Amino acid sequence: MGECSVNERETTLRDLLVRGMGGDAAAYHAFLKALSAHLRAFLRVRLSRMPDDVEDLVQETLLAVHNQRHTYDPAQPLTAWIHAIARYKLVDLLRRRAGREVLNEPLDEDLEVFAVSDVEAADVRRDLDQLLAQLPDRQRLPIVHMKLEGLTVAQAARACGMSESAVKVGVHRGLKALAALTRSSHGH
Repeated sequence: MGECSVNERETTLRDLLVRGMGGDAAAYHAFLKALSAHLRAFLRVRLSRMPDDVEDLVQETLLAVHNQRHTYDPAQPLTAWIHAIARYKLVDLLRRRAGREVLNEPLDEDLEVFAVSDVEAADVRRDLDQLLAQLPDRQRLPIVHMKLEGLTVAQAARACGMSESAVKVGVHRGLKALAALTRSSHGH
């Protein structure tokens, strides 16, 4: 199965969304139903320690996809666009939970990057991809893997092809750079 099924899902979801945006209500309904099943699986893996939150996040992500569907560029892979939205929702949740020590490793210092006012939060989420794109791979990739995808240091090191210490340094420096970019981009 593997790769083939991923491509089939991508094609099916994109086809349903495009038809739905073209006014086909039944296709759009089918898109949301298929998407919720996909998101549930995607988030369950990333929230293994917080199973009770999966359903809330699925609904929040569905709502965000619905509200932002006009920003989807059909030339882009749909699942990548949806996963980005889901990860932003996940970051929001982790930020809300950071004070409650649900996570095994303390994220307090790291989460300051995302700890902005709600008014700015939407801007930062939209800007985050652009900001991350400005970082060198050795900083960007560890942040994407650890902070947005929730991998451990060891998993991120394997995914990036870097040593664990290089991943830690990359995250640390990258978050500092992101914080500076975030401040400058908001004119502070």
